[in-house]
Amino acid sequence: APRRRSSSEEEASVPIDESRDFVPVNIAVLTVSDTRTPETDRSGEVLVERLEAAGHRLAARLIVVDERAAIAERLRAWADDEGVDVVIATGGTGVTGRDVTPEALSDVCEKEIAGFGELFRMLSYEKIGTSTIQSRCAAGVARGTYIFALPGSPGACRDGWDMILATQLDIRFRPCNFVELLPRLRES
Repeated sequence: APRRRSSSEEEASVPIDESRDFVPVNIAVLTVSDTRTPETDRSGEVLVERLEAAGHRLAARLIVVDERAAIAERLRAWADDEGVDVVIATGGTGVTGRDVTPEALSDVCEKEIAGFGELFRMLSYEKIGTSTIQSRCAAGVARGTYIFALPGSPGACRDGWDMILATQLDIRFRPCNFVELLPRLRES
């Protein structure tokens, strides 16, 4: 039987085309929480640190309460802002009564990126086992803007960035990536 590659071997073989120039994108970070403050928002901080270390620009950062209308309003505002290419939300993706980020995302997005949640849960399963089933992380496109919704834990934000978004938001990643599609998202 063929040997399964370890995650460190897979990371080492990530196809980055060094002949292409890196293209920074403008990313807004939205923390969805009834209790977090700018001082206690560790998940948002993980995302900001990683996106800036990768060479992207932080376009905006906010915290909103776990209310569907408030989340959707902020997502729409950023989707309409030409200075925002990508929104990464953290929090509100569980199954409790106050977890409504996926519903807000559904209210705003024209297209779903189903593979994002599927891939996140597959990768997460290797770390937390069947507990990953409780995550409803999701993604979509709204008005030419990518929107990703990650769980609210710092570990989930690290995993979502390191294992998916870092490469998909890098135009040098092969065979394809989200950045090269940005100019075409508003086509009809």
